[in-house]
Amino acid sequence: MIPRAPVRLVDLTLRDGEQAAGVSFPRERRLELARALAEAGLQELEAGIPAMGEEFEADFALIARELPQLRLIAWNRAKKSDIEASFRANARTVHLCLPASDRMLRAKLGWEREQALDELSGALEYCNLLGLEAFVGAEDASRADPDFLMRIFKAAIAGGATRLRYADTLGIQDPFIVRDTMRCLVQALEVPVEYHSHNDLGLATANAIAALGAGALASVTVGGLGERAGNASLEQVACASALQAGDDLGVRIDRLISLNALVSELSGRPIAPDKPIVGELVFTHESGIHVDGLLKEAGLYEFVRPEMLGRSHCFVPGAHSGKKALQYCAQSLGYDISGIELTRLMSLVRAAWSQGAPLDPWKAFSEILCEEFSR
Repeated sequence: MIPRAPVRLVDLTLRDGEQAAGVSFPRERRLELARALAEAGLQELEAGIPAMGEEFEADFALIARELPQLRLIAWNRAKKSDIEASFRANARTVHLCLPASDRMLRAKLGWEREQALDELSGALEYCNLLGLEAFVGAEDASRADPDFLMRIFKAAIAGGATRLRYADTLGIQDPFIVRDTMRCLVQALEVPVEYHSHNDLGLATANAIAALGAGALASVTVGGLGERAGNASLEQVACASALQAGDDLGVRIDRLISLNALVSELSGRPIAPDKPIVGELVFTHESGIHVDGLLKEAGLYEFVRPEMLGRSHCFVPGAHSGKKALQYCAQSLGYDISGIELTRLMSLVRAAWSQGAPLDPWKAFSEILCEEFSR
């Protein structure tokens, strides 16, 4: 058997992604989504919260049974009842989430620091009793007292935890802070550290990439789906790592379009046409300067190669199109236009677009050609 590359990404689409407001993946298609993630190269999925009820236990158990090659992680509070539900769901790896900031400990749970450490110790002891591999996540770590955060992590390791998660739960950090923080933690702790980012300031992807560069793992979701503004986007992290750093994270880039389409269908969240990597229009060009450059060499205006994703760039006529662009578009419709007629075509297009771009630019362009120019 060919050994797999070390895991760098943990996909949370089936757990944190589904926690996005108004999203609930159809039960009968959760396995389909898990299989699509596996086919895209993901090796680890945080696949749900069995403690939410018997149906969630059953869904987790089904995925575990059908996809034994994956490491499936069950999310839990640091509570015995949650751990029991994960055990019944045939989880072999559990994630124990514990608030790390005093604000969350006191306001949400009414705990002080020592009680939090006691609860964590008891939860880990119970995981060991059941033979479960345990990961420990520090919720709101970015607002926690660094000394207490380190106490949590050290206590987790002492209790047998094999991975730690640092969660920027409110998305307040920037890549420079993340890089320095993760570098220190990776060097100080003897088990792997995972960074979990949120996108409230639009920095989740950048923060995940900074964490990877510092030697940590990163959690992601398809399309960045998740609570509030979402999480780090799987496709953005994978493509940026591959193209900027030559860092192969094991993700099948050619599967990202279909994977995002599936998540969009199951979540009811449409993909914005200009969404990086996967949007319908991200390889579509109208500007005359850009089209002229692309006709000469595609790399002049496309850093992400559409061929990586099984796509190709295309041009559309419009008010910003230059003569070369309009000539190319006209030729694609069977019209050979040049010289002074090309100048007239550009004037006609700009006049037609003067009240706003038409809903179907190709139809409007074709009508101009049909009415004004003979083939």
